[in-house]
Amino acid sequence: MGAIKLEKIEKWFGDVQVIKGIDLEIQDGEMVVFVGPSGCGKSTLLRMIAGLEETSYGEIYLDGERVTDKVPSERALSMVFQSYALYPHMNVEDNVGFSLKIAGVPAGKIAKKVKETSSILELDAYLKRRPKELSGGQRQRVAIGRAIVREPKGFLFDEPLSNLDAALRVQMRFEIAKLHERLKSTMIYVTHDQVEAMTLADKIVVLRDGIVEQVGTPRDLYEAPSSVFVAQFIGSPKMNILDGSQTAKGFALSGHGVLSHKVKNDKPLVKCGIRPEHISVTEKSADVAGEVVLYEYLGSDCFIYVDCAQLGVITVRVSDEIAYETGQQASLKFDRKRIHFFDEAGQAAR
Repeated sequence: MGAIKLEKIEKWFGDVQVIKGIDLEIQDGEMVVFVGPSGCGKSTLLRMIAGLEETSYGEIYLDGERVTDKVPSERALSMVFQSYALYPHMNVEDNVGFSLKIAGVPAGKIAKKVKETSSILELDAYLKRRPKELSGGQRQRVAIGRAIVREPKGFLFDEPLSNLDAALRVQMRFEIAKLHERLKSTMIYVTHDQVEAMTLADKIVVLRDGIVEQVGTPRDLYEAPSSVFVAQFIGSPKMNILDGSQTAKGFALSGHGVLSHKVKNDKPLVKCGIRPEHISVTEKSADVAGEVVLYEYLGSDCFIYVDCAQLGVITVRVSDEIAYETGQQASLKFDRKRIHFFDEAGQAAR
């Protein structure tokens, strides 16, 4: 079992508070991804769960047992760091089994566990190689193997793919997803890359300035962001956020027409948001119009960036069948069912 519960967790470094009263429950077997910009507190929170950082206030529970004051070795959690931290003088077999060796596990049992682990990670052919003879992806698999061999209650990943090139990152995302499916273990994964978050997570925790902005499935966060911050952080390209105001006829876009969609909210709505794929280029009944300032052809995706004067530049996903020219006029129509509205505090209409 690997259920983890955080109650009112705070972390202070002197007079600076970096984690600001976080409550969170992670179910046994879940893949939970902590995502957010640099400095939001995601790695600090992970290290507190691991026991590598002292908890200033609040409580941490593992399977219902309070572990707030326990050292890392007593928490039955394994951590995989951004740095592989492999012993260069040891081969793969010795690196994977080293934690068991220093724990006094018999050699025969170590050999058996290392063999099982190498089979899971497809490292059998590399057991006698040293780290310098491995690729970056292979080294990362060895680092993960070192965590697996301990049979922990949960795995903690601290940006494990950030040192890899783009192709290896995609491959290792696939490997980690397969690993989670096979082991059925609780995993907490920290990243600043929202693509990793969307592709790996059962549940995403979006952090900002030491607080939790929103918790939900990737689909929840993409289709129903709770704030402007989440709306623009999740999704690539990010959601278009446009200024406007509520009127008797509906929500009026700054310098443009009124959207027929009427929204009720406790606080006045001052912004609306719409994703690039929910805007179409039309020849009639346009909501806004502007000038194409950039056309991006990315193979499977194409985007135009349209300067709509007072509203700013709007990103639109378009078909690859039409090539747009810089300076071309474009009239845009919004999918009424896909528009999001936000108040002055940046919170979504409810």
